[in-house]
Amino acid sequence: MTRRLLLTAPFLAAGLIALPRVAGAQVDPARATAFIQGAGNELVTAINDPRLDLATRRERVAATLRRTIDIEGTGRFILGRYLRQASPAELQEYIRLFDDIIVRNLSARFGEYRGVRFSLGRSQQRTEEDVLVNTIVERPNTPAFSLDWRVSEVNGQPRVVDVIAEGTSLRLTTRSEYSAVIQRNGGRVAALLDAMRNQIAQLAAREGRG
Repeated sequence: MTRRLLLTAPFLAAGLIALPRVAGAQVDPARATAFIQGAGNELVTAINDPRLDLATRRERVAATLRRTIDIEGTGRFILGRYLRQASPAELQEYIRLFDDIIVRNLSARFGEYRGVRFSLGRSQQRTEEDVLVNTIVERPNTPAFSLDWRVSEVNGQPRVVDVIAEGTSLRLTTRSEYSAVIQRNGGRVAALLDAMRNQIAQLAAREGRG
């Protein structure tokens, strides 16, 4: 169970991610593109800054990711019908864990070693409510990879509502996996929380080795 979550976790972000949309909120493609470019530039600047130690770089990357993604909305969407079954305490803990998973995994996707480069690819309007912005991330000694960020307006602000990696929409993948964990454990949201804690512990151990 935990291994399956770990296999797809690097793409969460990675949602990794879709959020409930605000009905009728139209997205300006130029605004969406500028939003992703700004977030990407912030991430690369933090990672490549020679004056910052690793801990500080991680903090700055985390702050940028939290401004870019509506993590609570994402988590609620992915929990789906089990949202109603979670107690207030379970829901609060779930959002906290989900926040940690998204930040750790997207940080890993960008890398923590200096020399990261970020560039924009094509942007396209999918519907009136979302724009897909393609980006290319290059890291030292690693093949470049592509991430597509779907941007929508959330409470009047552009936010990432889905991440598409290797042709896969992560909102659907993650929702399916989380649902499967709960179903295999008698419909208990607590079982998902345990799996998420185990995942975070493994990710933290991997970061420590890095």
